[in-house]
Amino acid sequence: MRFKKITLVGIGLLGGSLGLAVRQRRLAGEIAGYVRRPEGIAQCEQFAAADYATTDLLAAVSGADLVILCTPLAQMTILTRQFLPALKRGAIVTDVGSVKGGIVRELQTLVRRRGAHFIGSHPMAGGEKTGVAAARADLFEHAVCVVTPTKKTEASALRKVEGFWKSLGADVMRMPPESHDTLVSRSSHLPHLAAAALAHLVLNPRHPRSQAALCANGFRDTTRIASGSPEMWRDITLANRKPLSRSLAQFIRDLQKFQHSIQTANSSGIMRFFETAKHRRDLWISRSASISPE
Repeated sequence: MRFKKITLVGIGLLGGSLGLAVRQRRLAGEIAGYVRRPEGIAQCEQFAAADYATTDLLAAVSGADLVILCTPLAQMTILTRQFLPALKRGAIVTDVGSVKGGIVRELQTLVRRRGAHFIGSHPMAGGEKTGVAAARADLFEHAVCVVTPTKKTEASALRKVEGFWKSLGADVMRMPPESHDTLVSRSSHLPHLAAAALAHLVLNPRHPRSQAALCANGFRDTTRIASGSPEMWRDITLANRKPLSRSLAQFIRDLQKFQHSIQTANSSGIMRFFETAKHRRDLWISRSASISPE
């Protein structure tokens, strides 16, 4: 799977990692990058995340066969509207956003009017560090990448997008946008809220200084993702607010049930809570290496 020109709109952790991976695997004759600020151009050159970077969005997109939106969710529709005049007919636009429903509905319509194709993508890869300096060429290897076609998606464009992610070493899974948003609200978005809530509570400066000193590896591991980009997670929370709100409500109910077991000294209920959690996680870990997405 090779493209003449790939444009990365946004060169942070994911955009930079895409640039490095595409270059390493020689998937494009030319890699262009769009950045918001002039200083971003020097960073892209320093880390070789693109052949060239520019603050001129139209120039970056012009002539591209594949355009990948790697910005926070709230910027994707705005930037797409801006670069549409430069988007060539037959080009493919995809993204790396963590929420798919709204983005797919909006961008599929916009891009089709230009005679091009939009197909939503979500590589389940990333980290708490942000910026192109944290980019890695192997970030997508063995990661699940969800592709979210609709009834309006052209089959040949879908094959190219799936082939692209497979060329990066990802395991591709097809899923309707709404199903994707429900599932990731539990498995990706809710854990971030839980990590952030723990950081808020435990590291509150009103506590004695000794509180932070008693935060060891368990706390560090559990709250690692709370160091992620606040802008990105604000956008994710707002974009997926209905599924996430439902998942959060269920999580709160489960915690309240466990709280009742504590208050009533229900030893068997407490034991069952921990046993079930251990069994389910151990089973997931043992199966995860052998699961092959459809």
